[in-house]
Amino acid sequence: MNKMTTYSLALLVVLSILAGCGKEEAVPSTSPAASATTTATPNTATSTTSPVTTATASPQTSAKPVQNPSASPKASSTPSKSDGLQVIAKPESVTVLVNKQFSLPSSYEPTDLVYPDIPFTFAEKIEKRKMRSVAAEAIEKLVAGAKKDGINIAGVSAYRSYATQKSLFQRYVQKDGEEKAKMYSAVPGTSEHETGLAIDVSGSDGKCAAEDCFGGTKEANWLEKHVQEYGFVIRYPKGKEKITGYQYEPWHIRYVGVDTAKDMVAKKMTMEEYYNAVPVSK
Repeated sequence: MNKMTTYSLALLVVLSILAGCGKEEAVPSTSPAASATTTATPNTATSTTSPVTTATASPQTSAKPVQNPSASPKASSTPSKSDGLQVIAKPESVTVLVNKQFSLPSSYEPTDLVYPDIPFTFAEKIEKRKMRSVAAEAIEKLVAGAKKDGINIAGVSAYRSYATQKSLFQRYVQKDGEEKAKMYSAVPGTSEHETGLAIDVSGSDGKCAAEDCFGGTKEANWLEKHVQEYGFVIRYPKGKEKITGYQYEPWHIRYVGVDTAKDMVAKKMTMEEYYNAVPVSK
């Protein structure tokens, strides 16, 4: 009886131990495996999709605008008119590039226009006698310098408002047709005269004023040699018609400042070339 009791007790102990071991193995074998699979999937999606897309998209988007400033003239901006012209952001700049691609705002009017103390080919004190103060001072020095060399320079036409340029251009179109008019006159907004920094000049007798016959005169020859000393350049030089978009105009000079003028003349460059702007087509 004691043996049977002992055997029974021993059997119960063994069965109890075996049953306990079965429960502890069953719980971890199911739970951790399922948990690992669930957490691995979201982490993989987050780390391989989101960061890569963000990293590659951002730099490509921000790289494009950086190229624009280097392709454009320093004094110019990117807003465009419906006719394809680029509207200048800083029209008051002394080195502003105004041509068939870059237009002044139609509302622009210089705030420092004055009457330079030089002779003109007319007596009236009207709009086209004005220049911006810095250019007026420079043209006074130029005329005085020419006089010392025995050359008498007179003004023919300086500042023009947008309205004046519009009226003038329309008159030329009626006379010669638009294509021909564009070779010697500017569409309103694109004339250098509207900056107050340009002036057409001639000899004091007014002969060949703003005409081809001015080329080769003693006044034209003096200007070609000396304008840069006073901060001016001959804006539309001979042989550069395809770049400037205008015929040779030895009478049209433009103030850009002494340092810039001397550098441009030394390099034999137009403003389009100097500022690395896209050449103007006819």
